[in-house]
Amino acid sequence: MLPQLAVCAAHGAVMTDRDGLKREAALAAVAMVRDGMVVGLGTGSTAKFVIDGLIERVSKGLSIVGIPTSENSARQAREGGIKLTDFAHHPRLDVTIDGADEIERGTLHLVKGLGGALLREKIVAAASDRLVIVADESKLVNRLGETTPVPVEVVTFGWETTLGRIAAMGECEVVPRRGADGQLFRTDSGNMILDCGFGPITDSLALNAALTGTVGVVETGLFIGIARVALVATVDGVVRLERG
Repeated sequence: MLPQLAVCAAHGAVMTDRDGLKREAALAAVAMVRDGMVVGLGTGSTAKFVIDGLIERVSKGLSIVGIPTSENSARQAREGGIKLTDFAHHPRLDVTIDGADEIERGTLHLVKGLGGALLREKIVAAASDRLVIVADESKLVNRLGETTPVPVEVVTFGWETTLGRIAAMGECEVVPRRGADGQLFRTDSGNMILDCGFGPITDSLALNAALTGTVGVVETGLFIGIARVALVATVDGVVRLERG
C-alpha cells in the first residue's frame, strides 16, 4: 500500500532554507510526543532540532524519558534537562524520532548513517513501537542509493578484507570513512564505517541481506520496512507520509 499524503501548515510558516525546513519537520514530530512516553533520540543535524524541541516541551512540563542513539545526542539531551534511561529499565520505546539521509518514495525504506550512529540507531528503532522520520524534501528519492552511499559499520579487525568482500559484490566504490583529522572514523561502539557507493539500488532487501551476511559487517545503513511515518518539510508545509 502506498503512503498516504497529507499536507499541513507547520506553525503557519513557510521556510525556504534547509535548516528552517528541518526545524519545521522536527517540531511537527515533537508535537506527537505525549506525557509518559519513552522516546528514542536520533542523531544528526535534523535530530538536533528534534531534541531542542523536546527540551523546550520538557521545560514547560512534558514528562518523558529518552534513550539516545549517540553520545552527542545523550549530551545534548542531558544538558537540556531530558531524563535518560536504558534498555535494562525500558526494553520497549513508544516512539523514536530521527532523521534520514534518503527516503524512498512509496516504501519509506531509508538510508541512514552519514552521522556515524547507524548501529545504535537501528537498535533503538527496532525496539520502538513507531519510528518517525523527519527530513526536508531533498531527502526524497525514487530509489535508495541515488544521492548517497550506503554506510556499512564493520569491525576494525581485518576491515581491509571486509572492504574487499563488499567491493566484490559488483560495481561498488567502497571508501573507509575518515574524520575531520584525516584518521579513520570510529563509531561510539568502536567500529569503522565503510561508505559504499552502489548507485540506485533495485533490490534493497536483497542487498541488505547480502551485506549483513558478509563476514566482518556489524550492521548496514539500509533501514528496510522499519519507518512507519515520515514528516517531510517542503516550502508548502510539512507533508506526512505513512507506510500502510
